[in-house]
Amino acid sequence: MKSLYLLLALAFGLGTTVSAGPAVIECWLVEDADGGRLAKKPAALLLRQGPGRVPPRPDLDPALYLKVHDPAGALQAAFRRYPRSAPAPHCEMSRFVPFPASANWANGLTPEQSCPRALDGAWLMVSMSSPVLSVSSLLRPQSEPQPEPALITMATAVLTVLTHTPITRVWLGHDALLDLSFGYMPPTSEATTSLAPGPPPFGLEWRHQYQGKGRLLLSATPGLCGQMPAARDGAVAFAAWDDNEPWGPWTGNGTLWLPAVRPFQEGAYLATIHLPYLQGQVSLELAVQKPPKVSMMPSPLIWAAPGEAPPELLCLVSHFYPSEGLEVEWELRGGPEGSFQKARGESWLSALRQHSDGSVSLTAHLQLPPVTSALHGARYACRVHHPSLPALGRSAEVTLEVAGHSGPSLEDGVGLFLSAFLFLGLLKALGWAAAYLSTSKESKKKSQ
Repeated sequence: MKSLYLLLALAFGLGTTVSAGPAVIECWLVEDADGGRLAKKPAALLLRQGPGRVPPRPDLDPALYLKVHDPAGALQAAFRRYPRSAPAPHCEMSRFVPFPASANWANGLTPEQSCPRALDGAWLMVSMSSPVLSVSSLLRPQSEPQPEPALITMATAVLTVLTHTPITRVWLGHDALLDLSFGYMPPTSEATTSLAPGPPPFGLEWRHQYQGKGRLLLSATPGLCGQMPAARDGAVAFAAWDDNEPWGPWTGNGTLWLPAVRPFQEGAYLATIHLPYLQGQVSLELAVQKPPKVSMMPSPLIWAAPGEAPPELLCLVSHFYPSEGLEVEWELRGGPEGSFQKARGESWLSALRQHSDGSVSLTAHLQLPPVTSALHGARYACRVHHPSLPALGRSAEVTLEVAGHSGPSLEDGVGLFLSAFLFLGLLKALGWAAAYLSTSKESKKKSQ
């Protein structure tokens, strides 16, 4: 019986895995047109076929209706993890021509003088992006579409590069991990037998783009000897194949680790995998944030007489990043017109103050109008909104005490009663002590 339960659980798990993620990805083929324009044609990728026939697509050119064979499994695995609630990925494809890597440090990947004949033929570069996934895949389509009942072109995913963290947000001063994985299967059996057994050497390149400037951050060629440019910003990459099958397919890892990130490290990161005459690249975005600390002065009470203005309120918004997107609101809580309302008065913000870690601070000011006794006990709050905070933001508050308005509370009465009780007890004890001393002196005189 236990074996039956295990088989059922396994079957259910496999069924869930296979059914997860989109089966068809709608795409566009982008090509150069006359006059320097770009022409777009509709296309589609059939990643997974259900039972029965291939679903017909009479609206598509059969050469652009592609049934994808993924021997390395990287593309299929990426979309099996795709959340059902996530929007459909944006997909574009373009023609690709195999070429050697242009960087000098990658010369060892292409010792041949010319591109091998095994790479001849048509190639398509497919790029897909969404908030949860970024994929680049080199497809090798067959020369002719498959015949009826549904015209479709078979295509093999040769090199797939992907990340599950296309947008990474990290606190200022914390480490950042930019995920990268890839899968490769030689396009033909001739290409496989021409290589030595085992995964081929590859090149990994991470570039950083920030404020319009690009720079090489890290490069590596595992399996090859040669002089590599020094890595910057303490970057470390986990560049290696995950398996050692003799003839493929193979999967690998190129994840980047950045220690203690600073503001200048945010921006776009381009990760490229170089194989002999083949390349795949994905783009990732790193956002650096630090939530603000919020406090108020004076605190926790402010005093004012009826008809007079309270002291100026200061809201200290400190050590946050980035400076963009900060909003400060002043609220009156528990006033005579309702529980929450916008506080009246003149408000302004100070200039930003820079800190050594790259964060900034500022002070928000509120000059209140004269108060009335009806505002006694009301609370003035400073609410701060920032991209690093939840939707409600973060706030601090002070309480207004109007002089001459409040009478003694229950706690005050209890305190006065206890004070009076102790004071009377002290007086009685002093009286007893005085009487005792007087009696002692009289007894001494009589004995003399």
